[in-house]
Amino acid sequence: MASDLIYAFRIMRLPLLDAGGAAIGRIDDIVVVPGRSGDAPRVTGFVATSQRRRIFVNANRIQSLDTEGARLRSWDVDLNPFKPRQGEHMLGRDIIDKRLNGESISDVALRPTVGARESGWEVSKVRLTRRGVLGRRSTYRLVDWTEASSLFAPATEMAAEAARLRDMHPSDVAGVVRALPFAQRQLLAKEMDDDRLADLLEEMPESEQLALIANLDMDRLIDVLEEMQFDDLADLLAEMPAQQRSRVLEAMDDDDADVVRSLLSYAPGTAGALMTPEIIIMGANATVAEALAQVRNPDWLVSIAAQVFVTQPPFKAPTGSYLGVVHLQRLLREPPSTELGRCVSKEPTVTANQSDHEVAEFLASYNLLAVGVCDDAGHLLGAITVDDVLDRMLPADWRQRRRQAATS
Repeated sequence: MASDLIYAFRIMRLPLLDAGGAAIGRIDDIVVVPGRSGDAPRVTGFVATSQRRRIFVNANRIQSLDTEGARLRSWDVDLNPFKPRQGEHMLGRDIIDKRLNGESISDVALRPTVGARESGWEVSKVRLTRRGVLGRRSTYRLVDWTEASSLFAPATEMAAEAARLRDMHPSDVAGVVRALPFAQRQLLAKEMDDDRLADLLEEMPESEQLALIANLDMDRLIDVLEEMQFDDLADLLAEMPAQQRSRVLEAMDDDDADVVRSLLSYAPGTAGALMTPEIIIMGANATVAEALAQVRNPDWLVSIAAQVFVTQPPFKAPTGSYLGVVHLQRLLREPPSTELGRCVSKEPTVTANQSDHEVAEFLASYNLLAVGVCDDAGHLLGAITVDDVLDRMLPADWRQRRRQAATS
């Protein structure tokens, strides 16, 4: 219905509002990606200016879009600079004012959509303008987006597919990729951003990971692998032929390569092979406010950000003596100026040579999201999260069977 339409020009003048309704920026443009098989182009997000920065706001993070502004679902804002990506179109920059068969696109109308997972917006209509001649007035007409479909066409279909997958959960992306023919999987991998491809690899069995990255050149491969979690990266390299693994390690950053070599030294099926050294480690004199600042970092996995490990210096694995852990709930109950040493819990840890089954029993016994791994001298080597334990304990084909069940 026409009353459901909201026009791009109006949106691109709206304030960006936080969850409480306060203005924190301004919407500058709207990012869309081509739909599949004749579907309408879909809005993936909005370009906004906030704190003098041009940022990207994912469409999934918008609670409401009306004449008051674009209101966020939560209070946090990702202030990383916006970077245009291949396969996407910006309505203000790429579509509006473009010429089409003697007319120009003067506006684009969006309509709300409601999907199985979340609501959003898609392109519905375009407003075409024909300028008058000899003093005549310009004429306007509102037509279906399909009359301007050529303007929304992607450079390549795989670039468009990569763009469409950017706001999906990596597990769901893996389901889409597994349904593609093998050759198309590799083409899609070449079009994906490094971090998204790394997320995808972490959701696939190692044998399929190797096939997916087989045609990447070494520079691109290293860029992707350095975006992966260390434990997942070590699992992948363990499946590579020895000669290829050596070449990859030699091409990696020296510090990162040393970490991976250390993880590869542990026998399969042990705590050492499961752990990650990328955890939040702080000293006893650090404050609750400083710890919460670390926990708020969106780059941390949820299971990692659920606790802060406290040690003596150095604060990078292998650390000084392990002192204990402070869980997020405790951090939220304490005054910001409280030192971590006053609220630390001396929780037991596991050793690197314990079996993965023992680690699973430990996490279940203590109801933990993560457990520290220490050496014989009590130095913290890393931690094992419950999601990695579940991945190891479940049958090898659990992901495939879950996706089959979801589509049946």
